[in-house]
Amino acid sequence: MQKLLSTAIKAALEAGAEILKVYETNFNVETKDDNSPLTQADKNANAVINKYLKTTQIPIISEENRQLEFSERKDWIQCWIVDPLDGTKEFIKRNGEFTVNIALVENGDPVLGVIYVPVSKELYFTSEDGKASKKIVVSSEEISVEEIFEQAELIKPSTITSEVKIVGSRSHLNEDTKNFISDIEKENTVEIVSKGSSLKFCLVAEGLAHIYPRYAPTMEWDTAAGHAICMAVGVAVIDQTTGRPMQYNKPNLLNNYFVVKV
Repeated sequence: MQKLLSTAIKAALEAGAEILKVYETNFNVETKDDNSPLTQADKNANAVINKYLKTTQIPIISEENRQLEFSERKDWIQCWIVDPLDGTKEFIKRNGEFTVNIALVENGDPVLGVIYVPVSKELYFTSEDGKASKKIVVSSEEISVEEIFEQAELIKPSTITSEVKIVGSRSHLNEDTKNFISDIEKENTVEIVSKGSSLKFCLVAEGLAHIYPRYAPTMEWDTAAGHAICMAVGVAVIDQTTGRPMQYNKPNLLNNYFVVKV
């Protein structure tokens, strides 16, 4: 598992470097069939990550790869789930809140996760045994994995008190999310914490927020790495349809609504 973790970290860092090369140019924006944006940064990061992960002989589900039918995926015990550039809209806005997401899934459960934030150079990852998560701000993408393992610090969630920090956006809340927050406001003071991409998971995992309700569509590659990082520190990611932890490599890669909560 340490070798797989090392490979994922190297892939995320190099992908981040490729993303920044495009970020600093006047890049073009394409529109995919689902009306989501696509840039050269998404493509370049995907190529880098595939190059690394293919050496593991473990199949890959990536937002930017051709999606395989479930009949081809159903017998996979392990698979990588990747979003080469999570938060393309944030990338286009140039607000820095976009990430590289890489997760390893075993029998539907995320057991390893890596999230890299190219602009701030923050790197989050699970320990090789999946029982802790760590964070480091790297000096550059050239840093060795050995240095990362030595210097990264443990992160942990914070307990809920009378003030509850909820990840969301006051200006973009749908009715389901408003109702969820209103229920909490009956007994607690609520502060809304805004953040883009999979950084929402990281906020809860490192104690900067308590709850992240997601009553809007997401895909498996949006959540798998963040789920792994949260799960490793004891934070639950609960599917609101099944009432159970979210599962991956499903017949439909679209997630149900979910709540991340300490």
